[in-house]
Amino acid sequence: MSLKAIHILFILASTLLCFGFAAWAYQAYLNEEASRDLNLGMAITSGVLGVALLVYGRYFLKKLRDVSYL
Repeated sequence: MSLKAIHILFILASTLLCFGFAAWAYQAYLNEEASRDLNLGMAITSGVLGVALLVYGRYFLKKLRDVSYL
């Protein structure tokens, strides 16, 4: 497995983790009375980072379009 393929896999896993954590934090924001501001802040921050990882992944794929996956 090449470094490019591992990098893409890592970006994908990190993006899914960010969006999953954002969903969890937003659910906690809706259900809990304590630390509501913290949960909303974590949800927004994690969602923004997930979008940033999507943008970076697209940039990375365009930049290394000619490099093989093997």
